[in-house]
Amino acid sequence: MRAQQVLETCLCVDDLDQAERFYRDALGLELHDRQEGRHVFFRCGQQMFLLFDARASSQPDGKIPPHGTTGPGHVCFAAQEHELPLWQAHLTSRGVAIEAIVEWPGGGHSLYFRDPAGNCLEIATPRIWGLPEAV
Repeated sequence: MRAQQVLETCLCVDDLDQAERFYRDALGLELHDRQEGRHVFFRCGQQMFLLFDARASSQPDGKIPPHGTTGPGHVCFAAQEHELPLWQAHLTSRGVAIEAIVEWPGGGHSLYFRDPAGNCLEIATPRIWGLPEAV
């Protein structure tokens, strides 16, 4: 057996309302569901992107085992090479500071920035991992 794809990715945040606005407005993610004070779920292509309140999700709810993290996490969103300058302009126009732009030795580029909770976010071309550009 071998896992074939990531179905969901999760970051922890300290303010779900602020994080929801950021991921909706800055990254254009589509809200799928929310549970007040616990989590927000977004669609991201054919995968799900989850935001948890770490304090709430670390407590048992009777159905799902407790889980969560502390400290900043990291997630990378895929983009095509020609979209990176557009993403940079889009994020900057929304007051999001770009921390780094990296040109990788094997090909591809990355933009690094932070969400309001301090998580390290990246938008990169799949070429950084030797993957095809189609997203």
